[in-house]
Amino acid sequence: MALIKEIRQRTGLAIGVIAGGLILFLLGGDLLSPNSSLLGNNNPVVGEIAGEDVTYQEYVDKVEEFRVAYQQRTGRAPSEVEMFSVREQAWQSMIVDKVFKEEYEKLGLTISPEELVDMVQGKNIVPELRQQLVNPQTGQFDKTQLISFLQSLETADPAQQAFWAQQEQLFADSRLRIKYDNLLGTSEYATSAEGKMEYKAANTIAETSILFVPYYAVPDSAVSVSEAEMQTYLRENKEKFQTGNTANIEYVNFSILPSAADSAEVIEEITQLTEELRNSDQDSVFVNRNSDIRPAFYTFRPGDEFPQDFTRNTDEFVEGVTYGPFVTANSTYISFKVTKKYEGTPRMRASHILFSTEGMDDVAKAGIKSQAEEVLQDLKEGGDFAAAARTYGQDGTAQQGGDLGWFAKEEFVEEFANATYARRSTGLLPNLVETEYGFHIIEVTELPQSEYTSIAVLQKELIASDATRNEAFRNADAFAAESGNRNEFSENAIDQNYRVLQANNVDAGARNLNNLQNAREIIRWAFAEASEGEVSPVFELDNAYIVASLVSKKEEGDAELADVRDQVEGQVRNDKKAALIKEALAGKSTLEEMKAVYGDDASLNEIPDLKLSSSVIPGIGFAPKAVGAIFGLSEGGMTQPIQEDIGVLVGKLNALTPAAEIADYTAYQSQLAQSGAQRVSYQVMMALEELADVKDYRYKFF
Repeated sequence: MALIKEIRQRTGLAIGVIAGGLILFLLGGDLLSPNSSLLGNNNPVVGEIAGEDVTYQEYVDKVEEFRVAYQQRTGRAPSEVEMFSVREQAWQSMIVDKVFKEEYEKLGLTISPEELVDMVQGKNIVPELRQQLVNPQTGQFDKTQLISFLQSLETADPAQQAFWAQQEQLFADSRLRIKYDNLLGTSEYATSAEGKMEYKAANTIAETSILFVPYYAVPDSAVSVSEAEMQTYLRENKEKFQTGNTANIEYVNFSILPSAADSAEVIEEITQLTEELRNSDQDSVFVNRNSDIRPAFYTFRPGDEFPQDFTRNTDEFVEGVTYGPFVTANSTYISFKVTKKYEGTPRMRASHILFSTEGMDDVAKAGIKSQAEEVLQDLKEGGDFAAAARTYGQDGTAQQGGDLGWFAKEEFVEEFANATYARRSTGLLPNLVETEYGFHIIEVTELPQSEYTSIAVLQKELIASDATRNEAFRNADAFAAESGNRNEFSENAIDQNYRVLQANNVDAGARNLNNLQNAREIIRWAFAEASEGEVSPVFELDNAYIVASLVSKKEEGDAELADVRDQVEGQVRNDKKAALIKEALAGKSTLEEMKAVYGDDASLNEIPDLKLSSSVIPGIGFAPKAVGAIFGLSEGGMTQPIQEDIGVLVGKLNALTPAAEIADYTAYQSQLAQSGAQRVSYQVMMALEELADVKDYRYKFF
């Protein structure tokens, strides 16, 4: 509610739609699922975070927050596929609430009321609001809509005010995470010594000869693998074979793909509609009434990407001309009409490096300015702008090399906008630009452009007709009704010439079943409802009806030999083959003699430019131990036989070309720091989840 009392200017956003969407969501979806607490399931536990139970109702409440936010942002309810992402965001939010909150407090990270105001009505409005509140006439973010909306909240009902309070909290949580990730990212540092090592690894080259003996050079019959050996191997390497909650499922697929008649009908329809669009004088009304996608009328600003289906099929965008129909990658049919081209608000693109001076006195500012001028001078002498931005930048663009994207003049602080829009060519601005945020080094990457293009999009989906779907369902329903258990399932499939497909080791949280997309309900049935040998009812997927049978399922923990027999047996057999290969190569003094032992099954490879940084040997495969051993040789030396996952290798170092000394390793330092910064956020997230002992039981409910 902090913002409601500070902002007093706005009307224009349909608050009723937001509140109505919230009520609609609360009446449907997950709350009415088979495991819903509303249906008497006594609020079960869906997970544990940091030793605390997460109840079904807690989780569903959080999901509802994110679903409403999604609808408010996009203007439509999320599909089931999109709901997976919404649920994941809600779950991650709960982890952040319980795990990261303590980290934020330790570091003193906060979002002040002033910062929150700035995020929703100041100079740094969050992208979620910018994307939603666009003036349809200009295609630009309309700040007056936002101000009016926030003002109107003071007289709105409590439900609407509560919704906005949730949005404020989401914005604040998101900004805290950005601050935390940026702090971690900018804390990544590579020393000059590490930069030098990285350079040498990338530029030290060996000319080498490598003998490769694959495991198939030794026939399987030459080694035997006992049950006891496999058990011993599994016991000594159990960390390699941890299993999650998995199931083995058999199923029969009853396709509901469109028939030839269905395709002909859609082609006829899109052809007729395209002709009508060509002659229409109300393009937006026409496509919004007849297209299968919404919205169907777009205005593209300078810098916006046109639809790929459009650019792939035509090189010109002539006002008033209709193009199509074309077939899309998704087998739909689509036509485009360039309704209008016009001059609008100019937009340009630039990158910057911010040296922040917020809260500093004049002496401190002078020191920052001096540092910025040094970096600017380096860039004038040919330095890498993106690398410098990642190293020195102090805002959210740093990890993107300082790229600000396309922007209109009024979207940026006055000093910055004036400097960039005064530029008449791309490139580095010669002087620093000072704003209230600090000193900016600016590189103009695209000059202002002002051509806007409005395009009407007419798309028709190729889907199975009711007749096609009904026939497939009748067959699936009859098969399910006649199959009371797995034995009958198998017998009926054979009798009726249906192919039984297998999906083994299906993860409890999986969404797909082999190549079947969006098969979550089948997987949830297997883990939450079915017993072994049970046959499912008919499940409807996008392009098929499915009848499944649960073969078996396993709980999370150490794998049993029966679960991983093939992998363990293969590894033990390869270990034995490697020992035989090494024994056969012993006593041979040249690679040619060694190759002769296995003839055409072995290969002798000449690699003229193997790099120290490589982990893959060209023509052979992943062999990091062999690469390391080769670079540890003196010229003319030869390694011992080395066992890799792909076979046994012996390397000979013919010549070594060390990396030449260079004066400056900064670029390699920056490269290491950048790659570390890109990894650190995810790695810390995984580490904190592990420390919090996060347990996820959601697969039983969703």
